Amino acid sequence: MTLPAGFLDDLRARVPVSAVIGRRVTWDARKSNPAKGDFWACCPFHQEKSPSFHADDRRGFYHCFGCHAKGDAVTFLREHENLSFIEAVAELARMAGVAMPAQDPEAASRAGRRDSLVDWMEQAAAFYQAQLAGAKGAAARAYLARRRVAAATLAAFGVGYAPPDRAALCAHLIANGASEAALIEAGLVARPDDGGAPYDRFRDRIVFPIRDGRGRCIAFGGRAMSAEARAKYLNSPETPLFDKARTLYNLGPARAAAAKSGTLIVVEGYMDVIALVEAGFDHAVAPLGTAVTEHHLRELWRCVDEPVIALDGDAAGLRAAARVADVALPLLAAGKSLRFALLPAGRDPDDLIRAEGAQAMRAVIDKAEPLSAMLWRRETEGRAFDAPEARAAFDARLRTLLGAIADPSVREHYRAAFRERRRTLFAPASGPGTRRHGAASWSAGRRDGARRPPAMPRPETRATALGRAGSAETRGREAAVLLTLLRHPTLAEKHHEALERLAFAHADLDALRGALLSALLDCGEMAALASHVSAHVGEDAAARLAREPRVSCLPWTRTDAPTDEVDQGLRELLERMRAEAIRAELVAEEASHASDDDPSARYERSKAATHVAHEMEAGLAPVSEAREELISEMKAKWLGARRGDKQRSDKR
Repeated sequence: MTLPAGFLDDLRARVPVSAVIGRRVTWDARKSNPAKGDFWACCPFHQEKSPSFHADDRRGFYHCFGCHAKGDAVTFLREHENLSFIEAVAELARMAGVAMPAQDPEAASRAGRRDSLVDWMEQAAAFYQAQLAGAKGAAARAYLARRRVAAATLAAFGVGYAPPDRAALCAHLIANGASEAALIEAGLVARPDDGGAPYDRFRDRIVFPIRDGRGRCIAFGGRAMSAEARAKYLNSPETPLFDKARTLYNLGPARAAAAKSGTLIVVEGYMDVIALVEAGFDHAVAPLGTAVTEHHLRELWRCVDEPVIALDGDAAGLRAAARVADVALPLLAAGKSLRFALLPAGRDPDDLIRAEGAQAMRAVIDKAEPLSAMLWRRETEGRAFDAPEARAAFDARLRTLLGAIADPSVREHYRAAFRERRRTLFAPASGPGTRRHGAASWSAGRRDGARRPPAMPRPETRATALGRAGSAETRGREAAVLLTLLRHPTLAEKHHEALERLAFAHADLDALRGALLSALLDCGEMAALASHVSAHVGEDAAARLAREPRVSCLPWTRTDAPTDEVDQGLRELLERMRAEAIRAELVAEEASHASDDDPSARYERSKAATHVAHEMEAGLAPVSEAREELISEMKAKWLGARRGDKQRSDKR
């Protein structure tokens, strides 16, 4: 719907922002000055004891100095009342006594159809409630009594019963003027695949109305009474009214309660919500037949800063918690996170409350752990870290988690939290007087002259293109990469994956590579990377690397080199080293079979190997999937040629 120019400004001028917000808050008499249009209150978006929420009628805006909520009257209606933009404008127009402009015919038709569907949903809810109270609802009432659900709670949630008849609801609503098509569109009725008469979607089920933020019935959930039912729980299908990925059960009442409690509790189903509300936890909600989605999280964060995800503490509950965490990581922002409350294994909130009372549930909620702790639990519980490879894999997983966090400030604080936990986790293995993992062989490797030599060709193959890589040149490249990253730490995170894939030929430099990768996780500020690595290895790592031959001549290792030039030089160097790793593998393969072939076969294989080397050295592209595919293709070509030569030799 398109609003006429100036229409919204006219509404804002007619209705002060304080009049819109004043229906939901109590203005502080001491701080407010109505004569100047200046109002203060405790914020309706988060719990607080002192008024930090300010509304200014002269400017038409509000701002909370606690949670930083801000906007105009329309924004308030959208965020606090959960209205769409047009619905918020319509409410403002109603308060101003102004008629809304006419909609275009198509939009008006859609709005009218939705309103009509809501009417039929409300009539269906009334029908189900009447059935629960009647003779057919006796078994359902008995079940609810065994679950200790009070009559007042049933009435508050509008709980009803769908009788087992095939089309009782359908017949009732059609008799009241509904069309079969409207009932199908609303998800109340379904038509069989064979085209027969329509039937009620909910039959012999306790029915729970699902309402939107404005309290309108938009869907139903049903709990089967029969043990033979194909599905114990059944929800309405997706309709023009109901989107399960965006809807939370009991959100409207819970949002109002959350303004007082300061939090929301997210549980698995509507029976859990009802049990919590009965126990005094009015701020409980649940997703509907789906895992918690991005839209759910955004809706929760519009109400509170740290909703509590309450799940069963068994393996399935832990997996569900992990899925919620993965959805949340890219969305985290300053002040917006999650906490996780894990119930005793095998128990849901309803079970726990009935067995041990509300105080047991309160204890679980009070012990809810932050998202960072839950992630750490997932990555460490049941794992052993006594092997360097296990620790390296663990560090890689933590870097992946950090990389998923979009907000830079939040990411750095998570890095710091992981760093402290990691230090504690690995401290017993390190012991007093020993260096950290990844650093122990740095100095020792140099003193002992220890290095891991690359595979070297036999005399017969030493003159081929694959046999020309020298140890000094390889060491210079490895040292140059490390020195560049230490002197230009902003590039370290960018290229850490390429660095992880390489295994340096020289043990002391490879140990420093491991120390640098570990420091990327440990170091809160990239500017401190060099000092952090030096602390790992027990000496000035950058100064030690700068004394390596063949390093100082590379311009991008200088501290004053332009970042873009450094990035390009580093990328080319890493590519060349990756090519050398492939080269070393080919050399080893060639060397192991060189004596098996005649001179002509060696010549053909040498030509193929030369082609591989030229392709690797061409520098046509950075390290990428396409580049890897090219190298793999050339490697396969050479190995295929070698196998063919061997087969011909065997036949002779």
